[in-house]
Amino acid sequence: MSASLEIIAEKAISFAREEIHTHGVPDMILLDISLDKGRHIAGKLGANIPLVEIGVAMMDVKLGQAFQEKRIPDHIQMSLNAAEEFLSAFDLAKKYKEVVLNAVKGHHGGVKFLSLEAQICANADCYRFIHPKGVFLYFTILGKRYGNFEDCLKQVEAKMDEKMKIVSLPLVEEELRPMYDIFKEYIALARS
Repeated sequence: MSASLEIIAEKAISFAREEIHTHGVPDMILLDISLDKGRHIAGKLGANIPLVEIGVAMMDVKLGQAFQEKRIPDHIQMSLNAAEEFLSAFDLAKKYKEVVLNAVKGHHGGVKFLSLEAQICANADCYRFIHPKGVFLYFTILGKRYGNFEDCLKQVEAKMDEKMKIVSLPLVEEELRPMYDIFKEYIALARS
């Protein structure tokens, strides 16, 4: 099917929302945080916004299924497979497919980014666990899951640390570092 990147992005976002609706994970607000921040960063840096939207939508598209099946470590490969299948329905240039697949593979770090758009996707994902909106939501999710305050603190802090290590764009570092430092201080105070 021949479609513009904008149409493919709309379909990718719809697919991600359907998966969240079906599986309940991740929270829709987390997807929206990454989409909003991805668009903002792409606009600031002159990157391809629809391509970033597709990458963000595909990054965790199978996280909910992996969560239900108790296969969370497999969610990247599951999302990668789903992204490949999703993209195969469109007459999309190989270079664009590679950007999206690289975004999915690299959003937890450890993979070299092949484009600015893939790097933006990974950086936009960091807002889910460092920006106050994401952190407070994550606490509410973990409170239901763990029911133990210290376990919640450990998990939030671990996720914040993981994501801060992935931040690679100066624009994102400048915005997230102060939030990260404040939350680290508050987590330490919460333990005292």
